[in-house]
Amino acid sequence: MNNTQVTSLIIILLYMAATVAIGLLVSRKKSNKSNDDFLMASKSLGPIVLAGTLFAANTGGASTTGIATNVYQYGLSSSWYVIAAGIGFILVSFIAPYFRRASANTVPQIISLRYGKASHIFTAFTSIAALFMATGAQIIATASIISVVTGLSFKIAAIITTIVVIAYTMIGGFKSVAAANMMHVLFITVGMTIAMFIMVNNSDVGGFSELFAKAKTVTDNTGANLDLLSMTKIGFPTIIGYIAMYYMTFPTGQEIVQTFCSAKDGKSAKVGSVIAGLISSAYAIVPAIIGLIAYTCISGFAAGGSQKNALAEATIQFTPSIIAGLVLAAIVAATMSSASGNMIGTATMFTNDVFRPYINKGEKDDEKEVWISRVTMVIVGAVGLFIALTASNIISVMMTAFTLRSAGPFAAFICGLFYKNVTKRAGFISILTGTAVAAIWIYLLDTPWGLSAIVPGGVVAFIVIFVVSAIDRKLGIKPAAPIEFTND
Repeated sequence: MNNTQVTSLIIILLYMAATVAIGLLVSRKKSNKSNDDFLMASKSLGPIVLAGTLFAANTGGASTTGIATNVYQYGLSSSWYVIAAGIGFILVSFIAPYFRRASANTVPQIISLRYGKASHIFTAFTSIAALFMATGAQIIATASIISVVTGLSFKIAAIITTIVVIAYTMIGGFKSVAAANMMHVLFITVGMTIAMFIMVNNSDVGGFSELFAKAKTVTDNTGANLDLLSMTKIGFPTIIGYIAMYYMTFPTGQEIVQTFCSAKDGKSAKVGSVIAGLISSAYAIVPAIIGLIAYTCISGFAAGGSQKNALAEATIQFTPSIIAGLVLAAIVAATMSSASGNMIGTATMFTNDVFRPYINKGEKDDEKEVWISRVTMVIVGAVGLFIALTASNIISVMMTAFTLRSAGPFAAFICGLFYKNVTKRAGFISILTGTAVAAIWIYLLDTPWGLSAIVPGGVVAFIVIFVVSAIDRKLGIKPAAPIEFTND
């Protein structure tokens, strides 16, 4: 390895060590008295910590290296992938307090409050499967970065990543994750932003004016102008699709819902969601600018087409070795925080939605559940590592995970909260139908028009839930009992 690689590796390893140290510190500072303390941070998160946890949980490989890579195809408009997430957080803020007040800790639990056992079991297992895949996707992203920059084999990098994420997540539970996420947010936002300005002001880049002037002239290998400065090239339908995707996945994603449920009150959940949205929207342009530097200022880079290592290459070439290490640590922070959120979310769902009601016969045993939660985290890490070693396309893995967890349950989830005339049977049928339509859209129809399967699956699920509810009421079937919300 050269000096830059050695320096980067040392910084990344120090960062990982600091993450584990935070877990140890939090676990010693205040012992977990119950499984809810361990997995839900005693429902004590204020708006700032909650916002940081939301942002860090959602900002992974696709939001960093993925955006930089996609600048080749979409120009600066690739940043809409994260801007849309910010808009999604702001939209979800209007229903965020209901998560906190629903007396439930997981998406399947909220579903079960309105629709019963069958819907509960189906949603629990599809949600758990989705988080297995999402964890694998983040291990892929983290290990790829470490492998490319340091020269370590992908397998060794993936194993190191998995061990570190498991360690700091299971040592201190959600409190350690929330505490570490504040460090992650600092590295992701402030660290990468500072690095971006250093790259832009490198003599080989020449500042923003020269960068933008050069970008206007960049062509592909056929001589066609790439229009790298465009903020609309990605297309309005895709932007709307991104916003719809996030609005549907956030309320049905355990790592997000669990954070809302861990808020100290409904106001903290709402304000934290808005803050996370603003941070996401502002941050989005940073990896896009770094990608722009790669395709504009690295000789022959754009001629090679879309490059998955655009962010890493720009960082290595246009920043000092220490700064390069900090940037790469920031990317590792983004992917590790997402992986830990997925891991603890899976443990929460398994203990609350599988172990306690069906294995432990409805009895709450905190000591046993904390132990089960930790074992589950190890299993999630192992399965995620297996997925990482057998798959390579992070976007494909993530989109499949999003579809599994959202296409079916979203309509039932929203109607369960706000539609008083919905019936149990309608909820269950809509969950099955939405999931089936999404699967057909992906695997049989091969995603026509590039439209995310979440959209047709969700639309069909909404139609089904309203139609079947109307039929049930005509047959004399009473609506499902409404969810009783607690006061903050």
